[in-house]
Amino acid sequence: MHNNWYAIASYEQGAGPRAALVLDEQLYDAAALGAEANPLLLGSQHVITQWEQQRAAVDALARRLHAERAAGRARPLTPGSYKLLVPYQPGRIFGAASNYYEHAAEMGTQLIARSESAPYCFMKAESSVIATEEDVVKPATTHKLDWEVELGVIIGRSCRHVSVEQAHEVIAGYTVFNDISARDLNRRSDYPFTHDWFRGKSFDTFGPMGPWVVPAQCIAEPQKLRMRLAVNDELMQNDTAEGMIFNIAEQIAYLSSMLTLRPGDLIATGTPTGVGMGQGRFLQPGDVMTASIEQIGTLRNRVVAAAL
Repeated sequence: MHNNWYAIASYEQGAGPRAALVLDEQLYDAAALGAEANPLLLGSQHVITQWEQQRAAVDALARRLHAERAAGRARPLTPGSYKLLVPYQPGRIFGAASNYYEHAAEMGTQLIARSESAPYCFMKAESSVIATEEDVVKPATTHKLDWEVELGVIIGRSCRHVSVEQAHEVIAGYTVFNDISARDLNRRSDYPFTHDWFRGKSFDTFGPMGPWVVPAQCIAEPQKLRMRLAVNDELMQNDTAEGMIFNIAEQIAYLSSMLTLRPGDLIATGTPTGVGMGQGRFLQPGDVMTASIEQIGTLRNRVVAAAL
């Protein structure tokens, strides 16, 4: 892991959201880092959506925290004394469909040659986002609720027509995303348009995200990150982001060719093989999903039935 690794988190202890820096999965409250040139005092939402303006100050705080901790002067929050919140609220969520060859195969998706294709992107409601340890609510209308661990890429500056070569320059950071999907609601028979991914993926609670945001400069090779997801401690997905058909930079270039990407936009870059649909196995109330990406962190979310 990067020697100066850190993450940005949001948490609460009963008196509203507070920002923190994370070192080795320990939280350090923003206020304890001092008030001078400390944008975290305005919250993690402010920092992420103003990343281009705030990055240098946050990096300086992180370096100071590393030094203070090495000298034994920094005190982390006591585990169990706080609740992690969503690290920030994305402005828009863009999803990449069938973006791993093996996942496309397990779903029975027939792909044409990559050279003749382009990323297939959809939008997922930003209101679907929940934090780690929050419950995913299974709607009564679905019998095929599924999991998808994905590398979340967060845009850090307003940009349009970004080249593949320059794409990594517009990334603020990375997070873990679980693209919960109601497979039987992704399809329609009452319209001539057979796919409805917005409906199948946009229910409230269908977007576990977090546990924090790791700045892009802290991860040297994001395409090599290993992604895992377990259900009830049984490993289902285990692959690296190298399996993507269209890599992170290509997805950013494609999206920015159509619209202006904004700070805080989130790209869910696709999921590897091992989803429930490929096994005919789906989530039930009481199941617990644990989604993790190396160098970032772990999400844990339980499934509950919708209230009648």
